[in-house]
Amino acid sequence: MASYKLTARDRAERAGARAMARLSPRTVRLLAGKPIVRDGLTLDPQIQLILKALEAAAPGPWSALGAEATRAEVRRTAIVSASPLPRVKAVTDLTVPGPVGPLPARRYDAPGAATGPQPALVFFHGGGFVFGDLDTHDELCRMLCFHAGVTVIAIDYRLAPEAPFPAAVEDCIAAFDWIHANASALGIDPARIGVGGDSAGGNLSAVVSQQALLSGSAVPAFQLLIYPATDRARSTRSAELFSQGFFLVQEDMDWFMGAYAPVLDDLRAAPLRSEDLSNLPPAYVTTAGFDPLRDEGEAYGAALAAAGVPTVVRRHDGLVHGFANMTSISKTSRDAVIEMAGALRMGLAASAVATLREQSATPA
Repeated sequence: MASYKLTARDRAERAGARAMARLSPRTVRLLAGKPIVRDGLTLDPQIQLILKALEAAAPGPWSALGAEATRAEVRRTAIVSASPLPRVKAVTDLTVPGPVGPLPARRYDAPGAATGPQPALVFFHGGGFVFGDLDTHDELCRMLCFHAGVTVIAIDYRLAPEAPFPAAVEDCIAAFDWIHANASALGIDPARIGVGGDSAGGNLSAVVSQQALLSGSAVPAFQLLIYPATDRARSTRSAELFSQGFFLVQEDMDWFMGAYAPVLDDLRAAPLRSEDLSNLPPAYVTTAGFDPLRDEGEAYGAALAAAGVPTVVRRHDGLVHGFANMTSISKTSRDAVIEMAGALRMGLAASAVATLREQSATPA
């Protein structure tokens, strides 16, 4: 993670976050207040307490801050709240060629990796296509690398509104294609390169996979889709139930899509609209019970499975959108990320990839 000098406010917030993480379950329940139950689900008490603290400290929706201020604040918060980081073997900043210039990237190598070409995940961060960078998702990438035992290469694609749709899509496709083409030089197994990301990054991962299949280029071996946005124009029950009060609010969602892709009639913005999802790579789709994007993410998982794609859809009932970035202060969130890392490990295992390759080569 890039160097950052903590202010007095930062140190106080860090101390508060770490104190909150150490509270006993009984104390958490007392401080969180009356359990929140919606759609038959109960919000995790620790998440409820975190939301309570965020509501007290937040100046309002991100849309009220604007893009630059939001980027700075989210990055600051990620650095300040980070827990002691998993000890990966190495972290290397690099660039990969993009369609209009070099793209910043960060590589994480797993400890204890076997000799020879390594499995890898090309990771695209979330942030509504408007914010997020290599630092905001550094802790998540380290956790995936450490617990899955795979190389992770995170891509810092261009952001809206300065670079609206399809800039992010073009950057992510270019990054994946370059990494695949240069796999041998990178010490990576070209047959075991997956894509993954959270929210907007989940959208981009799904789109990269679809576009690879359509163009006849190299197709990812696996998709790790973390509460992905798959069709923002779709009306869903979860979007109505959780539009306010659960971290991702309607004002911000409208702002994100207005900045990125005001017209959502392109498959590269709304992968759920694809009429043919057959032959896409296996997918692990994880959602949060209290997330406005829950239903569209699960709909995409169901559509993949209906098309014959090996797919696991895993809902974490008591969590909210963004839980993968709350691992330092939420044990339930941390456990969920470790679980998805296990799915990634299995999805990129040599035996699993070889079996799926044999199945795809066998005539129906």
